[in-house]
Amino acid sequence: MEDELDPEIAALLANSAANNENAQDDASDSSFASDAPSFTSSSSNDFSVDAPAKKTNSIHEVDLSQKCFSPLPKLLNDTPSQVFNDTKYYKTALTGENQSAQRVHQVLSKYLTCQDPKDRAVYRQQIVTAYWELLRGMVGKMANDNVPKPKKMLVRFGVLLPSLFKQETKEFFSRIVEENQTGEPILYVDEWFKEIAAGRMNNSATDEKKQVKTANMTAEQAASAEHSRLMQLQSKNSGKLQSAENLLGIKENERNMLENDLRNHIQDLCEHSPIMGCEPHTNAYTEMQRKMLPEITDLVHRLSKNDKELSKALEEYKEAKATYDNVQDKMEASGGQSVVTNDSEAVKIEFETVRQMAKMTVGRRGNQFPIFTREFYHCTEKGTGTRENVIEVLRWIESLDPGVFHRIHKNIPNRIVPYVCLVPTYGDRGFCWEPFDRYNRVTSRGRIVVPMYPKDLRIAVLTAVADLRWQVAKEKASYYWMEEGLTGQYYQHIEQMKLKGDLKEFFIEDYILWMTKEATGVQRLDKDVRGIFWRNMPFPKELKEDLRKRSLVYDDLCKKDANREMSDGY
Repeated sequence: MEDELDPEIAALLANSAANNENAQDDASDSSFASDAPSFTSSSSNDFSVDAPAKKTNSIHEVDLSQKCFSPLPKLLNDTPSQVFNDTKYYKTALTGENQSAQRVHQVLSKYLTCQDPKDRAVYRQQIVTAYWELLRGMVGKMANDNVPKPKKMLVRFGVLLPSLFKQETKEFFSRIVEENQTGEPILYVDEWFKEIAAGRMNNSATDEKKQVKTANMTAEQAASAEHSRLMQLQSKNSGKLQSAENLLGIKENERNMLENDLRNHIQDLCEHSPIMGCEPHTNAYTEMQRKMLPEITDLVHRLSKNDKELSKALEEYKEAKATYDNVQDKMEASGGQSVVTNDSEAVKIEFETVRQMAKMTVGRRGNQFPIFTREFYHCTEKGTGTRENVIEVLRWIESLDPGVFHRIHKNIPNRIVPYVCLVPTYGDRGFCWEPFDRYNRVTSRGRIVVPMYPKDLRIAVLTAVADLRWQVAKEKASYYWMEEGLTGQYYQHIEQMKLKGDLKEFFIEDYILWMTKEATGVQRLDKDVRGIFWRNMPFPKELKEDLRKRSLVYDDLCKKDANREMSDGY
């Protein structure tokens, strides 16, 4: 029986990489033998959800009025958490996880004590399989607000043994902000599963979806299927409602501005100075007032046009709201949130998707090791993919590419930040899983994935954002993606250059150069690619003006901008 952690492992953990651990860490390591959990009698239902998650809709409701990321209250907590100093962390993390925990315990013990490189490689691969089987049974419990913190930290950061931290790294992780205080849709893996289990997020899109025959459905499955259908309808109508409300707001603001201008003009027009000696008679219109007459006429015409557009927008809004309310009433009548607060089936499906996401961040030849260890973690504090650090990178990206999160609907750009899933892997590349919800192409959030422990966090986030950029542009162009827009122009350039390879990968690499080099005035892109990006993903006006002072290349591009504006072809 290996119910107890071998004392040699405890000693190894205390001195595995260096002898710079403090006395507290040594005491924690030596306690593994006495505090190791017994796995023989543990029993736990996979994907059990003990209590409904708290309602929180802030990250799921797209605020179209928000133009940028709000300033963060803090990047790290002032007071560190003590969770990683808990001497029973390992025991708490693995207790109650059936045979998968026993398997992880056994293989990890062999891996940490093995001296033969070949055997160590075998155990390392076995850990990958055993660890994901352990997570399979844990992720459904993330919806429980009372889940022990070690289990949450295991899913969130991959931390199974706090002794595998360096002391300074442990202190950093202890100060990471646990709750989402930003209001942004940036989620750790445990939060991702919590939202799926609570029904506040739909499952990520997959190529194949398991269908359950209606004849074989239980009452619970039928209710869940009906709720899913209503959720899809709600998602579609939500996009229409948000878009209609946004358009209505724009037209109302336009009317207010026109009315204010008209009111000011009329007020100025109606002011007449008295004629000296001929009181109470007043002067005729002044030259300035006469110039106001055609301006007032133009304002009236513009108000008339605005009224027609506003009336149409109002009708569309009323129709969308009536449909949305109707679907909402049906959802409440069918049982509302009670249908999905224990949606273990959705979590099981999402688990397989997230596992695939994790593999994709690493790649075939990357480091698939799933457990956090000082052996593979080489990030700086700012280079670690915490929620706050990723938001800061996204803020930097948006400062250089203001339209990066914009989707155009009825000639109105809607800023929609995608969901970001932070996966605890040693991968180096992020990617876009889906550009938007298949049922709501107007205002739904897309989904991108970012590894938490990359060599370069900026590059990891840039690859994800570039992938999003490409997929949104491709979907917008639809069947004509090889001919029109950003993707069409780039495709034709690659064809002209006769380059062979993955078209999207070429674009991603060029986008990274665009953001990291060209934005600083360092010319690294092909002339044609620079022109394509300049037109379709323009820098802010201030940056353009700064770049044109640095090089004739950028000055020439600015002159072409001016020519397009004059010809109304921009």
